[in-house]
Amino acid sequence: MTALHFPRRTLLRAGAAAGLLATVGLPRAQSGRTLRILVGFPPGGGTDAIARILAEALKDELGGATVIVENKPGAGGQLAAQALKAAAPDGSTLFLSHDHSISILPQVVKTPGFDPAHDFVPAAGFATFVNAFAVSGGTPAKSFNDYVAWLRGQGGKGAVGVPAPASVPEFLVKLIAEKYKLDLVAAPYRGSAPMMADMLGNQIAAGVGSIPDFIENHRAGKLRVVGVLGGARQLVMPEVPTFAELGLAGFEDVPYYGLFAPAGTPRAAIDGFSAALAKVLAKPAVHERLTAMGLSVGHMSPDQLGQRERAYTATWARIIKATGFVPQ
Repeated sequence: MTALHFPRRTLLRAGAAAGLLATVGLPRAQSGRTLRILVGFPPGGGTDAIARILAEALKDELGGATVIVENKPGAGGQLAAQALKAAAPDGSTLFLSHDHSISILPQVVKTPGFDPAHDFVPAAGFATFVNAFAVSGGTPAKSFNDYVAWLRGQGGKGAVGVPAPASVPEFLVKLIAEKYKLDLVAAPYRGSAPMMADMLGNQIAAGVGSIPDFIENHRAGKLRVVGVLGGARQLVMPEVPTFAELGLAGFEDVPYYGLFAPAGTPRAAIDGFSAALAKVLAKPAVHERLTAMGLSVGHMSPDQLGQRERAYTATWARIIKATGFVPQ
């Protein structure tokens, strides 16, 4: 997959903007300034790993600030999103999230406890990615068609792990079941890390998650990614076909990763953070680590992230409605 190319703000002002963030957006503490990055999933998963890479690199760009990753797992990121809503809009708290918490949860939960359009503001985006279907090492399947044939040999019934209920992975499981006339049940977990533990322990035969969740174990041969979403095969695993190739189209719009702040956060703080993140993403070591995880890395300004989020939300509003899903 080709890397994203977004028009960037000039980076000549990034140092000044980061300094502005330090004075306007980050509170003073006895040990210096502190920025919290909320993550809605437990340690050990792909989102947590990404947050820690960025947090470490951001320290220097934010004038030596202390940058803390704070995990608030539960309800597919809902608890972390609620914590962001409750946080002071002073630039000291951000929420690192992919599409699920921001674009999907508000459409599938009756009372999520937050409204992204009113409670949050985009701070900066940094990547897109694709979801993938993987089988555990305990199954004989070497391809997606092998998995379907194997499952039919088991009576056509099976469970597929998903990192959160009512998520894009769960909708994919439903559509696969319909297309291939299988009795599949989506088994929701509290994040990708516990799902991965069960897959590696052969407690569940298959799972759907992001490529960053699966890539290391796929490379190690401990599980096998057998299908990816998106419009093209992925550079990090070019041997794996897309679901469009497998005959299941409609999943070409790829999800995003971004950081969001509480509504009311000063725009100067938002712009300062966005400029600092742009500098971080331009560092070869950071770019290479994120790309190796299966991300397509590219800086998105606050406005660009907002546009991306609204477009993706609209796409999935149509898909969710078409499935007949009723918010729980």
